[in-house]
Amino acid sequence: MNHRIIIVAICLSVLVYASSCSSSGGSSAKKSVDDIFDAGKKSFDDGNYLDAQTQFDVIKLQYPASQYADDAQYYTAEINYQRGEYIMAAFNYNQVRRSYPSSEFVRDAMFKAAQCYEKIALPADRDQENTRKAIQAYTDFQALFVRDSLSLEASKRIRELRDRLAERFWLIADHYLLTLSRKAAMIQLDAIIDEYPDTKWLESALVKKIELLVDLNRTDEARTTIATFRRLIKQPQQQSVVDAIERGL
Repeated sequence: MNHRIIIVAICLSVLVYASSCSSSGGSSAKKSVDDIFDAGKKSFDDGNYLDAQTQFDVIKLQYPASQYADDAQYYTAEINYQRGEYIMAAFNYNQVRRSYPSSEFVRDAMFKAAQCYEKIALPADRDQENTRKAIQAYTDFQALFVRDSLSLEASKRIRELRDRLAERFWLIADHYLLTLSRKAAMIQLDAIIDEYPDTKWLESALVKKIELLVDLNRTDEARTTIATFRRLIKQPQQQSVVDAIERGL
């Protein structure tokens, strides 16, 4: 569906451009691809995104093999981004890499595609599809640009996004605890411990699991989890809680 919308939008832009050409006595039809790009870039810089989009669409459709084709694709994504059209922006940024893998814009386009997914990612209590897409996009960026300065920023963003995924498991576990479904809650806590040990939710998940194991009279497992807590949590905030539980075993 999104692809159809994109194609229709491009066709409409080209029709507008063609109409403007005919209304000006055909003089615009004589413009070279250089002239079209220069006009589009000037409109973009001036914030006239509608006209810029029209010029860039003409280049993509009529001059797909020109030196400006990747520029037009990238600036189309930039227009979407500036308008807050993040789904369209992500699509068009990704098209830069797919259609022009050797373009100078690939680096920025890949990073900005990840930013788009992050911007439309929902809070932890909602669906996390775009959070996962953002993580994957940042990871893909790091794989291709290992030593790039933005790789460190990508690592930071990935950590924060993984915290959000871990938080979702925590919220589900909390819901099960409120409904006294302790075993179901344990499954969610184990997901945090096993899949997101690098997140800020690890300590809380371990402590809560220890408490649940004690409540369920699974003493040996509680002791094992306490040992895991001491091994994994280097600067514990809930040390006194775990110490008190261990003394009571």
